[in-house]
Amino acid sequence: MSDKRPVVVYGVSGYTGRLVCEYLREYHIPFIAAGRDKAKVQAVVEKVPGIETADYEVVGVEHNVDALTELFHGARFVSNMVGPFIKYGPEAVEAALAAGCHYSDTTGEQDWVMLAKERWGEAFAQKNLLLAPGIAHMYTTGEIAAQLCLETPGLDTLDILTLWGGFPTTASVATIFTILKAKWYYLEQNQYKEWLLSTKFDVVIPGQHGMGLALPWGGTSHPVWFKDDPRVANVKVSAGVFAREVMEGVIATVKLYEEQIKTLPMDQQEEALAKVAASVQSGMPPRENPRVNRSIDSVYASGPLGRAHCVIHGNSNYKQTGLLQAYAALSLLQTAPKKVGFASGCQAFGHRELLGQLRSFGLAMKPVLTVED
Repeated sequence: MSDKRPVVVYGVSGYTGRLVCEYLREYHIPFIAAGRDKAKVQAVVEKVPGIETADYEVVGVEHNVDALTELFHGARFVSNMVGPFIKYGPEAVEAALAAGCHYSDTTGEQDWVMLAKERWGEAFAQKNLLLAPGIAHMYTTGEIAAQLCLETPGLDTLDILTLWGGFPTTASVATIFTILKAKWYYLEQNQYKEWLLSTKFDVVIPGQHGMGLALPWGGTSHPVWFKDDPRVANVKVSAGVFAREVMEGVIATVKLYEEQIKTLPMDQQEEALAKVAASVQSGMPPRENPRVNRSIDSVYASGPLGRAHCVIHGNSNYKQTGLLQAYAALSLLQTAPKKVGFASGCQAFGHRELLGQLRSFGLAMKPVLTVED
């Protein structure tokens, strides 16, 4: 048995990677903090609260399959933070597969989730390995609410809303603009249907008198996760931040993309969108404050003769992501996942198990679940 530290966090120089390391320390899990710039990774890890009590090492690594395979070899789980994932994810997934590691990331890119499922899902399953892109607050917490609704038989339609407070990190902003180049899908009668990029929603915010503004947010991971779930035929998702002015800025950028950028060659599109993203957020946001960084995940589930509504109020959505990734590591180091190959967080670890972790760390309230039949 390898004496190598069993978890590799790749991309620790960013905001979320630091939080994954923080919760790995909470769980007493030894880890390797890796990134392309070792000095930058070291500087970030040194700021993790209580890091002097953690069992870890810092490694610099080139972003290619061979170098990453060597890094991952002997480990059990790779938590990847290096995005945009449609651009940088393939090398990490290929390396994890070659090294025999379970893989997860925090992607918000539906096209990456679909690609991962199609290209590598079966290969991971054949090796009894987990391939779980998209374990993060904006997707997994909403999936927990959906799964709680689906405990009531006969519900086949999911209407999912995810909102959170604060400002997105640099990586999240990059993702927002990266997904503009992709097609966005919802699920209708178990078939993918394409959203118009200009789609927006005025949404009712649970527990508030005001209205919110939300977008399809690239389609999200949920339609892909539920595509092969025989209980579910229809999935639509809307998402955004509470601050309406921020959402109006995102909508303006979508319009800018359609009018001025969409017709450019792909390399020029990427350059233009990168400049827009840098103008929106180019620095590290402050550490989350639960008085400011609150979240709401709301799911209406319906069927021919039944309805359910679940709301999960939480806080610190990036901390939720860090915790979910660290718990994935904890679980995989002790037992096999509930599903191998391509799977969501709930499919791999159980929705009530994940909810229990969020609640035990003070990141989510008890869900408010209403069932009518």
